[in-house]
Amino acid sequence: MELSLSTYDSGDHTVLEVGGEVDVYTAPRLREKLVELVEAGARHVVVDLSRVEFLDSTGLGVLVGALKRLRAVNGTFGLVCAHERLLKIFRITALDRVFSLYDSVAAATAAASSDAEPTA
Repeated sequence: MELSLSTYDSGDHTVLEVGGEVDVYTAPRLREKLVELVEAGARHVVVDLSRVEFLDSTGLGVLVGALKRLRAVNGTFGLVCAHERLLKIFRITALDRVFSLYDSVAAATAAASSDAEPTA
């Protein structure tokens, strides 16, 4: 399955919609896109994983790298992840304690705007 990436702005947030499979073959494209967004000035990024069918350790590494990159510029990074199969990966790896996980883009952008706690 291919990886699809599309972005749009939601207030002062940049939302990156990801679809398909994020694995050793497609993760470099995701990394490039996230680096490009930060270099272009995005400081509040939400990655919507709602349409992701598969996520491996390489993909997790890309997301951790993006989180570090945004923290380095005082930015915020949230993940929309409502599917149990992906949430399980974050729980098993304890990354649910590292990332702000939300059940919708609206929740992620509202929480980042008001410094509320994650909902997922």
